[in-house]
Amino acid sequence: MAVRNSMDIAVVGNGVLGLSIAVEIARRAPKLEVAVIGPPERPLAASVAAGAMLNCFGEVTKYTHQHPAAEAKFTIARQALDEWPAWLDRLCDDIGDDAPALRASRTEGTFVLLSGRSGHLAQENFHAMRAALIKYDEPHEPVDPQDIEGLDPSPTARPSHAVHLPREGAVDARAVVTALETAAGRHGVHLVPAAVRGLLADADTVAGVRLADGSTLSAGTVILAAGSTSSALADSVLPPGETPPMLHGNGLSLVTRRTAPHRAREVLRTPIRAGSCGLHLVPLAGADEQYIGANNMVTLRPAHGPGVGDGHAFLRQICEHLDQRIASSQVTQWLHGARPMPLDCFPLIGESSLRGLHFATGTYRDGFHCSPVIARHVTDTVLNRPATDPNFDWFTPKRLPIQTMTVEEAIAEFASHEVDAAYEYGLTLPFWLDSETVAQHSKQRARRVHEELDELVALPPDNLMALQGLTPAEGLADLRRYLHAAHAYHQKSAQTATV
Repeated sequence: MAVRNSMDIAVVGNGVLGLSIAVEIARRAPKLEVAVIGPPERPLAASVAAGAMLNCFGEVTKYTHQHPAAEAKFTIARQALDEWPAWLDRLCDDIGDDAPALRASRTEGTFVLLSGRSGHLAQENFHAMRAALIKYDEPHEPVDPQDIEGLDPSPTARPSHAVHLPREGAVDARAVVTALETAAGRHGVHLVPAAVRGLLADADTVAGVRLADGSTLSAGTVILAAGSTSSALADSVLPPGETPPMLHGNGLSLVTRRTAPHRAREVLRTPIRAGSCGLHLVPLAGADEQYIGANNMVTLRPAHGPGVGDGHAFLRQICEHLDQRIASSQVTQWLHGARPMPLDCFPLIGESSLRGLHFATGTYRDGFHCSPVIARHVTDTVLNRPATDPNFDWFTPKRLPIQTMTVEEAIAEFASHEVDAAYEYGLTLPFWLDSETVAQHSKQRARRVHEELDELVALPPDNLMALQGLTPAEGLADLRRYLHAAHAYHQKSAQTATV
């Protein structure tokens, strides 16, 4: 399809969120000219490396109900859990003959396992998940881990508890992205196979995008759904401090072909552990194929790939905690993506101060799962339809970082994550030392980061891990400048709003 140099709407990013939004807009406003812009290889995209677990309660942590913003994020995830069956049906209708393969990629059911080698955080998150299941009357069933097909951990990591979630499961992320591209094309969406290098603005209104080859595409509405690279694009056209910066949660995952029997039929996963990621095994539609993931190493700037040491530890833990026989499986694909992680780990969804520039990113771990709900909300906003979901009010990109704890609480939480991670990675101590030694060292490093940032923000443990080894010259000074600019910008905005 030939692409004009002028569009009504330009969606920057061709991952699941960008494509879902474009398809939803095209369904509801077929007369609009919509383009989705992104290179076919999707560098750093989280979507193509995702396990695409349709998990809501499986992602619950002890933090989920401790702050209204976290509660709002959970509510959006619950809506998505309800909406995915109809969303998938409609996508199947869009793609016609390819629908059977997409339906076959769906896995129904998830087992959440509390490993015998879980740390305190995983245990707390598992108990928080069970409490949420009861509170919201979500179907679930405690099961004997010995009865779970495909589960074969090492003797030292046998689960002490397991819960079956029949409404949660997974879908093949690569199949969904391909289906969304097909649906987009059939609804008249223009797919532009190019990288965006900058945004165009005319006074206080967005004007379009500049592509990598120097050409431009004008558009009265631009939607930033470019994952962890969205902030870098927005910085050139937005006032300093308006929007929290984005970090990159680098994840490694694999598609494997089994050589040993006893394949799992449902998703096997742990609760969220130290470092804020759960181990998981997802059956795929292909004969004896499985997806295994994932880890989460956060970096301040884009990384070329996952770390060797981190990958080694992840693969060892997958075998130990879920299935020893994976060690004999054959790797058919190595997958790497970057989760989009704002400084406060909450999404950036909504319109910026630059009229027509919208954000749909920063979803961290659950962008794939929440994509139907986010696509509907962004479409309502772009088409000037009444917004009916107040949960998204928390996630406007025009905000200071959301604070869910004090600096001292953040330092203590980081130390807890570090201690748990150290033991899960194999730390052993002599009898005259205990974990407090590790905790005190971690607290000192966390306190140094907060002092370098003038303690203007309490960093969540997920992102503090990326910053605690940096020197001021390596990025902390940039973050400090952002925090000072953010406080000045939002204080001025508040004063202007009251006049």
